[in-house]
Amino acid sequence: MLAARLFPFFALLLSVSINSFGQGLPAPVELNSPDGKIRVTFRSTDSLPIYSVAYKNTVLVDAAPLDLIFKESSGAASFFTHGMRVRATHREGIDTYTLPVGRNSAVNDRYNESSITIEEPRLRHRRLTLCIRAYNDGIALCWVFPKQPGWTRYQLLAENTGVRLAGNPFLQASCLPNYTTSHEGRYIRRPFSEAASDTLMDMPVFLEFPGAAGGGDPLYMAVTEARLVDYAGMYLVKRNGMLKSDLSPLPGEDGIRVKALLPHRTPWRVLFIGPRPGAFLESNILTDLNDSCAVRDLGWLKPGKTDFHWWNGDIVPDTSFPPGINFETNQYYIDFCASHGIAYHTVIGYGGTAWYKNDGVSYAPGPHSDVTQPVAGLDMKQICDYAASKGVGIRVWVHWQVLMRNIDKAFTQFEKWGIKGMMVDFMDRDDQEMVNIQAEILRKGAAHHLHIQFHGACKPTGLIRTWPNELTREGTLNYENDKWDNPITPEDDLNVVFTRLLAGATDYHLGGFHAVPRSEYHAQYTRPLVLGTRCHMLAMYVVLESYLPMVCDYPAAYEGQDGFEFIKAIPSTWDETRVPTAMPGQWAALARRKGGDWYLGTINGPVARTLRIPLDFLPPGRYEATIFGDAPNAAAEPNRLLRNVRIVGPGDNIEAVLADGGGQAVILKRL
Repeated sequence: MLAARLFPFFALLLSVSINSFGQGLPAPVELNSPDGKIRVTFRSTDSLPIYSVAYKNTVLVDAAPLDLIFKESSGAASFFTHGMRVRATHREGIDTYTLPVGRNSAVNDRYNESSITIEEPRLRHRRLTLCIRAYNDGIALCWVFPKQPGWTRYQLLAENTGVRLAGNPFLQASCLPNYTTSHEGRYIRRPFSEAASDTLMDMPVFLEFPGAAGGGDPLYMAVTEARLVDYAGMYLVKRNGMLKSDLSPLPGEDGIRVKALLPHRTPWRVLFIGPRPGAFLESNILTDLNDSCAVRDLGWLKPGKTDFHWWNGDIVPDTSFPPGINFETNQYYIDFCASHGIAYHTVIGYGGTAWYKNDGVSYAPGPHSDVTQPVAGLDMKQICDYAASKGVGIRVWVHWQVLMRNIDKAFTQFEKWGIKGMMVDFMDRDDQEMVNIQAEILRKGAAHHLHIQFHGACKPTGLIRTWPNELTREGTLNYENDKWDNPITPEDDLNVVFTRLLAGATDYHLGGFHAVPRSEYHAQYTRPLVLGTRCHMLAMYVVLESYLPMVCDYPAAYEGQDGFEFIKAIPSTWDETRVPTAMPGQWAALARRKGGDWYLGTINGPVARTLRIPLDFLPPGRYEATIFGDAPNAAAEPNRLLRNVRIVGPGDNIEAVLADGGGQAVILKRL
């Protein structure tokens, strides 16, 4: 019932151009967005095809090359040769679908599309198609390899999609040392000319073109990918003065990135484009470019908040039972969840020991590790039954390698126990093999009514449309680092907004209620300290997109504390997302709607400021605004906040007086 419906219009134009790449070059193929502001131009040259992208006649990507390098019997070879034949068709389309989890529950997006078929003039006459789509907030392109005689499979060594930037835009990106990574890095912010060459950049990458729109107004662009299916994850590198794609290699395959049977296709290469970067966070492009929902019945899927006691150090009250992998510790957290409307309790383990049989070191798997066998003394069915009696679901932490040893047996056992979902951790790769492993976990998890949370994993690519049981994933540096001497700062949070968050659900260890000034921070493995104010932490529940938001501190840290009522009230799914004001690297205010009510979260960087946030995103009517704001002395006492209530409407503003590292969280209840 949640499957997407695609309603393509009749083709508007059919143009045929032949003998390309050096033999009577055809006219360029041009494609405009539905509103006419974005233009993509594809050209054949006497070597490689190239494309350019402009916004209102301002060129942002200039003559960027496209190439595909295959492993052939004679060695590495480009697909493109002299005399290729080109044929282009064009059509209009519209994507209309619903999302049970997503930044907007109902989607109705228009696009224009060109399909450019390129065929070898001799030898095997192999052909492929470059699909280009133009939306009002960006463009996307992918290669399609149709089924054809004489070409049944390929081995790809490099894709070499180029992004030749016009001018010297300001770059924001996370740079990584190699392909084996948990994707948890900090971000550089500098002019593109000052970025290091031949360094892997994780996507999304964010770019600001100062004054590009005329009159001194900047334009913005972000680069990422959509529909990463049976393919290698993509990075960007600066090479020869441009950004170029670099795919994660298959382990032990001597540089091969992708091995595939035809028909096949690459992921979509996506460029968000526009004068308002907040529109990128409202956009549905990534889900638009994915396949429709693959799960027929989703009545079992319940997004919701979850505890995660590992973060706080497995704190329990000083009572008659010791903390550990036992029923009583889990019962304590289940009772806390039940008392405060937290949907899930997570069974993890204790003191570096997993909850299941594991003969490895700490959480790392050993040769006889088995997720279907709890440690001695732990009755998983007892825990699930007790939680169910309290209206709480049980989810578990697992290491992916142990899970994949016998995934069918594991999921069958989990369903018998009554487990509702899991965190799958330490993936640390995004080569084609790992991408397919994640797809298998999602597919089989859905068959057993299990939601999935990936950790140590790459960015999302819009697959929540196909597999909505993926409620969130990590792929970013987050508050777990506050347990060690590597604290996350409010500036780090802001850097995530226009990079990793653009790709979709972003899992943090949210909810730390022990904020301290920067001068007083020190590492604590138990009861960790956090930077930023209490209101900054509350606002992060709105700013971040996640359908399994964590409530990570220990129960006594919340009970009776100012602001906990906001965490209890915040929904876990949304119907609409708007960004009333944001300045990359300085502040961000996001508004999200659930039913008739709105939730507004604003986070600030290191400079105290006062913002007037327009409420023109509200539909007509009056709303009761409950505002949680920084106290006047929040710089010295960051856990202090002010709470006030006022009546507002769509023509009003809310003033946000933000401390250094501060925030504001607002509940807007329709009257």
